[in-house]
Amino acid sequence: MTAATSSTLFPQGPTPSAYAATPRDADAVLEGLDPEQREVATALHGAVCVLAGAGTGKTRAITHRIAYGVRAGILQPASVLAVTFTNRAAGEMRGRLRQLGAGGVQARTFHSAALRQLQYFWPKAVGGEVPRLLERKVQLVAEAAARCRVRLDRNELRDVTGEIEWSKVTQTVPEDYPAASAKSGREAPRDPAEIARIYAGYEQMKRDRGVIDFEDVLLLTVGVLQERQDIADQVRRQYQHFVVDEYQDVSPLQQRLLELWLGDRQSLCVVGDASQTIYSFTGATPDHLLDFRTRHPGATVVKLVRDYRSTPQVVHLANGLLAQARGRAAEHRLELISQRDSGPEPVYAAHADEPAEAEATARRIRELITPVAEGGGGVPASQIAVLYRVNAQSELYEQALADAQVPYQMRGAERFFERPEVREAGLLLRGAARAGSADPALTDDDVPSQVRAVLGTRGWTPEPPAGSGAVRDRWESLAALVRLAEDFVRARPGATLADLVAELDERAAAQHAPTVEGVTLASLHAAKGLEWDAVFLVGLTEGMMPITYAKTDEQIEEERRLLYVGVTRARRHLSLSWALSRTPGGRASRRPTRFLNGLRPGSGAASGRLPGGGGGVERGALGGGAATGGAVRRRRGPVHCRVCGRTLTDAGEMKLMRCEGCPSELDEALYERLRDWRAEQAGLLAQPAYCVFTDKTLLAIAEAVPGTESELSGISGVGRRKLDRFGADVLALCAGQELPLAGDSEGDDGAAGTQPGDPPQNSTEK
Repeated sequence: MTAATSSTLFPQGPTPSAYAATPRDADAVLEGLDPEQREVATALHGAVCVLAGAGTGKTRAITHRIAYGVRAGILQPASVLAVTFTNRAAGEMRGRLRQLGAGGVQARTFHSAALRQLQYFWPKAVGGEVPRLLERKVQLVAEAAARCRVRLDRNELRDVTGEIEWSKVTQTVPEDYPAASAKSGREAPRDPAEIARIYAGYEQMKRDRGVIDFEDVLLLTVGVLQERQDIADQVRRQYQHFVVDEYQDVSPLQQRLLELWLGDRQSLCVVGDASQTIYSFTGATPDHLLDFRTRHPGATVVKLVRDYRSTPQVVHLANGLLAQARGRAAEHRLELISQRDSGPEPVYAAHADEPAEAEATARRIRELITPVAEGGGGVPASQIAVLYRVNAQSELYEQALADAQVPYQMRGAERFFERPEVREAGLLLRGAARAGSADPALTDDDVPSQVRAVLGTRGWTPEPPAGSGAVRDRWESLAALVRLAEDFVRARPGATLADLVAELDERAAAQHAPTVEGVTLASLHAAKGLEWDAVFLVGLTEGMMPITYAKTDEQIEEERRLLYVGVTRARRHLSLSWALSRTPGGRASRRPTRFLNGLRPGSGAASGRLPGGGGGVERGALGGGAATGGAVRRRRGPVHCRVCGRTLTDAGEMKLMRCEGCPSELDEALYERLRDWRAEQAGLLAQPAYCVFTDKTLLAIAEAVPGTESELSGISGVGRRKLDRFGADVLALCAGQELPLAGDSEGDDGAAGTQPGDPPQNSTEK
């Protein structure tokens, strides 16, 4: 880790702690931030757009930005509204802000913030009480379908409900649904006219019963702010500075609400990454992020590309996936630069069938969690995840992990604070806190000891029970509370049991659960925003990744981004696997996902494997012997502009070794000779010109005019293979020598150039 992530505040590591000492003053808030994060933290005026790649510390940057503004007296805590998309993220943000000395800042989801405003202003705007909130709309949708004489099975009911939600966040009324669905290229689960009737019936039933759903919360708040200028003015007086996290995920309705909150002001900071847009089926679109500078011409734009989460090997694969991407989001992709030490290559594994894939995954996890002293990896189970495309894939992995006696937890299943043992523990701790010294269990003043004593009466023991199952699950929940108490008191030595109970109540309200010691099983969508030391991406076959119903180019690209999100969840260990058939003895007709073409060893080139090796390890179809891929990519330190000395983070500038705006020493004649030579080589190879060298690499060569192999190899984009194949020609051109015509060399079989099937290098720069 670098200094930018070495802070004890929410550190990234095997056993993260949520507690740390509060910085002494505003300047101390900035300590440990890298230059780009510091630029974000100190940009407190006007519109700010932060383009933040996976693992680059975006939450750290924006929370330190808010805290710095508060501690410096520039921002009033009550005037700041920070908005994100999940209760957990909002709770984590509030926790970080408190530890940074910026308590009082509102950090909420869009729905939570809108609901508070709606409840406050409803009596004034409409009169009476706000209608009751409908927690789950599925049952009402089912009734509406029945009234329309439409029978829906369980899957169709879920999908039709999703279509209604999409319609509402895109502000589409029932009668417009068929046309809007067709225009957006959605694959409706039933006849669009039927869905429109069900949608209309659902809306009528809500009105009849006096209830509203979550989308109505946003719609009604928008309506109140649009119709009542006095209420809009009051909201704008209260909130004068806005921060929006995960801005690539905003829907048109959320964007409209944000615009009404903001008014004609520019005090807005947005953070996002178009390459992590994976919720378009809910109405989310990256267009608002990509168009931000058009709507706010004077905006400050900062790019975060230093990846503190993943090793160079993981980052290399992630960059390679995006190098193949197409479409508008791909045009704005960020090329990550790992700041971590080198780690193991990604492992690619083909298996005979799905049960074999699950069993092999469980065996490998068993090896990883075995203590180092016993010859294992020593990775805690809580720092391992198995990620799949659809939830139906989880059953095989649940069984395989249980058979291997590996504890696991389901992401998206029962919430931690709603588990019976956790609720019971909370009641016991609350009672013990009230009783104080009168409770015979509290013979020790040490809070963790008190917690262990109380929870010991309900099944917690210093050592975990053997095996898995309900007893182990209960123990894991109680053990998570014990660890949380230890972390809490370590950060607040004078804290009491009552303080801990208050902390638990706040965490429960925000669904900010402590870490449970078990392997996480989750869908790729549910894994967004999380990270683990080891990640197993399973079931990566055509038809599952991309999913069968992804038909259009836009849908295929979203599937690629989904795999990118999965890859970037891994800190160190990454495994990608697929099964050649569904069942044992079945026909081996499946193919691995097209997204790995040109990236995994032995696959044909698609478009875009980045230079520098990092090919990974591939295991045989039955999980047998391994063969290594390319060499490990060498770690590079910070790259500085050779003209002004500024640290470079843009991939194109790093290739040129100078800022785009700094004076160029380009030898234009040499550049033209290099371009002509490249065109000849590309023609011989029947490959695009950038497969030989990209334009940026040619510019860098023409500016540096290298005279030796060593100087040429120091230019980004000239790896060992390129040096061997093209080095002599390039150095001859740089020396002013004339080359023979391409067809004149004896025995020329194209070996000097890129071979058919070789992937292009740095194909993002054309």
